[in-house]
Amino acid sequence: MLRNFFFYAFATLGTAACFAQQYEIGGAAGAGFATGSSVTSPAGSATTGFKTGGAFGGVVGHRMYSNLSGEIRYSYLRQDLKLSAGGIEPTFKGEAHAVHYDLLFHTKKSRSTKVQPFVAAGGGFKFYRGTGKEVPYQPLGNYAYLTKTQEWKPMISVGGGVKIALAPRLYLRTEFRDYITPFPSKVIAPNPAARIGGWVHDIVPMVGISFLF
Repeated sequence: MLRNFFFYAFATLGTAACFAQQYEIGGAAGAGFATGSSVTSPAGSATTGFKTGGAFGGVVGHRMYSNLSGEIRYSYLRQDLKLSAGGIEPTFKGEAHAVHYDLLFHTKKSRSTKVQPFVAAGGGFKFYRGTGKEVPYQPLGNYAYLTKTQEWKPMISVGGGVKIALAPRLYLRTEFRDYITPFPSKVIAPNPAARIGGWVHDIVPMVGISFLF
């Protein structure tokens, strides 16, 4: 399934690049900071979620109007799973992959402007995956289990940033996204007597380079 995920993700990126009359392609790196969620059970409460980790991604975009462009983005997020209560914090190796399409609204219409702030909004999906080694006994199992499984979730993407022209076709990009999904309750599975709810906000600041063609 993961092989198919990458195939369709990069095929979509390539298709967008081929059909855009003027497009932008680039890469970036940063980190992901995901919010935690509460676990409630008869035993009390705990906190679960994802540890801070590195983020890497690529983008293919096209300028549709002077102040509006569209981008297809892929991001790899290193996100280990965690569970915390009473000073105990078991962790489990994990990762996530996000693919989405955003509309970018540029606050300055001229393409020749060297500094171009923008806001972004769009949607797509996020693939959560636990990659650690499962053991017969897991600490805090009366709250939840950190599992070696995978799960797709629909995703909302919002954010913003700024493009800075380093050369006529070369840009430095500093930006962030908030990747918002329902909580992945298969990857972090609540104990039958416990409950986990809410949404995951994954704040992902990144810095990168892009080329305009």
